[in-house]
Amino acid sequence: MGQLFSSLWATLFPSSRTYRLVLVGLDNAGKTTILYRLHLGQAVETHPTVGCNVESWSHRNLAFEVWDLGGQANLRPSWATYYRGTDAAVVVVDCTDRARIGIVKSEVGALLGHEHLAGAAVLVFANKQDCAGAMGPAELTTALGLDAVRRQAWHVQGCCGLTGEGLVEGLEWVSQRVAHLPPAPVGGVAPAVAPAAPAPAPAAAAPATAGTPAPTSTA
Repeated sequence: MGQLFSSLWATLFPSSRTYRLVLVGLDNAGKTTILYRLHLGQAVETHPTVGCNVESWSHRNLAFEVWDLGGQANLRPSWATYYRGTDAAVVVVDCTDRARIGIVKSEVGALLGHEHLAGAAVLVFANKQDCAGAMGPAELTTALGLDAVRRQAWHVQGCCGLTGEGLVEGLEWVSQRVAHLPPAPVGGVAPAVAPAAPAPAPAAAAPATAGTPAPTSTA
């Protein structure tokens, strides 16, 4: 009964606070493309981020302050200086860049182990699902070793930053975790993006829907 009341209260009287997100990933992963796709609703020409970009996202009456951090090797050590006070970390992965997946795994491991992110939700955008040969969400989950993570809420969402497919689902998951919102109505989010044909990539995981947790997640 108490949980039902809390969900109803959150729906009728959403929080006026602004939630802080950090957006990280290796260079050329598509972070800034996703940043502005969700900020402006369209794809824009981007350049490698030097330092950071700060923009806002909104979803279901929630406001997010998003810090897009540069992904070059010399900038990654500075990511941790932005973690304090963060509600959720969004990791963008170029799923066609198999050669550097070991580096991504190392960076994700450091992020998950950081004390300032102990209570933060972690969303992984499996980007560039429109490209032939891209790793699907399930394959990426295994490659990053997320199956073994039990102490933190995480979710892997397939997406295409250029078209925006899959981004709303990811933001919906973050919204539910940080603001304890009930799931969106079925049909309220776009379907998951599928890998481009005729690539022999493994089938993408089914998108999360109301009341049905995705297989590439942990609560």
